[in-house]
Amino acid sequence: MFGRKSRSDDPRPLSAVSHGVGVAGLIGLASWVLIARQYGLDGPYSALAACLACAVPMVIWSLLMDKVHLRPSTGIDWHNPKALKETFDISLVKLAGLWATWGIIATIYCVGRWYWTGQYQFSMEIMETAAPWLFVLSIPYVLFMDRFTIEPRDGAWHFGQLLTGRKSEFERDQIFHHLRAWAVKGFFLAFMLSIVPGGFADLVRLDLDELAGNPVVIAHWLIIAMFVVDVQFATVGYMLTMKPLDAHIRTANPYLAGWVAALICYPPFILMGDDGPLNYHVNTADWAYWFEGHATILWIWGGMLVFLTAIYAWATVAFGLRFSNLTHRGILTHGPYSWTKHPAYVAKNAYWWLATMPFLVTSGSVTDFVRNTVLIAAVSGVYYWRAKTEEKHLLSDPVYKDYVEWMDRNAPIPRVLNWTKRRIGWWTPDKGNAPEIQPAE
Repeated sequence: MFGRKSRSDDPRPLSAVSHGVGVAGLIGLASWVLIARQYGLDGPYSALAACLACAVPMVIWSLLMDKVHLRPSTGIDWHNPKALKETFDISLVKLAGLWATWGIIATIYCVGRWYWTGQYQFSMEIMETAAPWLFVLSIPYVLFMDRFTIEPRDGAWHFGQLLTGRKSEFERDQIFHHLRAWAVKGFFLAFMLSIVPGGFADLVRLDLDELAGNPVVIAHWLIIAMFVVDVQFATVGYMLTMKPLDAHIRTANPYLAGWVAALICYPPFILMGDDGPLNYHVNTADWAYWFEGHATILWIWGGMLVFLTAIYAWATVAFGLRFSNLTHRGILTHGPYSWTKHPAYVAKNAYWWLATMPFLVTSGSVTDFVRNTVLIAAVSGVYYWRAKTEEKHLLSDPVYKDYVEWMDRNAPIPRVLNWTKRRIGWWTPDKGNAPEIQPAE
């Protein structure tokens, strides 16, 4: 009833990323972790080096094995370079637009007080160090790439046209796309860099003797390890939004609802924090507290949490070089994305429910139990909202539409949901037809 059809009868749409990219990144990251553990390299710059160790194998695999630089989606023609004199003026205008964009981001960093306290201080230190190098290297990069880019007049160029006073020669939509894409990168890269050191340092310092057959400790460290994988891959994704890697941002979500749904999940706008209106942790204790003394249940429950975290990390690894929120950088159809359209959201929300168990409270208060349960349900609702806004954005791409239709016919979770909705009367499609768009799982 819920099984997949034969792939030969109904082949899955081709994924923009191969399995090998993620595997290469995992090998590189694991190798650096082992080196760091051997030599006690647990500092923040070692954690940043782990990003490099993760990124380099993925870049090599992408170029040598997948040959992503030759894909038409890059917009690059390596065989027919233009003369430098043909593109020089275009490049100058583009650099003006690019540098102005960086200036806007730097101003926001400067004004945003939260960027200069706590974990964000590391991000700002990295940004300050990298800024002059990026400024200098952007010149030869833009001059070189514009010679091979089929249409070098991109969003940065249109923004440069606006800034140089050529109001009749720019497209407003191109400028908005450019600014949205850099807003995503500026906001999320600072956050990702800020959380790179923490889990990595804990993993490097881990004393394996602590595990000693304790299901709670084993689950704890396995979960930390997979969060490190998630953070490293995601950080690399925000760094390498480059056309030669076919990892550029095709579009950034143009819908306000999509931005609101995403931003309320991250500082400084986060609603789920300790002081936030959606804090569901009041007078709760974690799973280990409630199952203390019941070894079998601890092993089973810890195993479920590790499994869910593994799915969450796998969903990020599957992106390879392309992870980022609020963007379209190629459609993924492989790995966990062949089971559900939103594996990370499904896994992390299930993890939160099982790890926190908001319906159990140490205060014994019915009010706390009801509040926590309602609030965590609201958090899950936020992620459902995020998923729907992402689908609305991506459905402008025919490849994603084909993927959604394939998922409705073949993927386990959408098929179960479709069957359930038919049974309870929420969905009554014509016989033999599947719905065109499914809600996020």
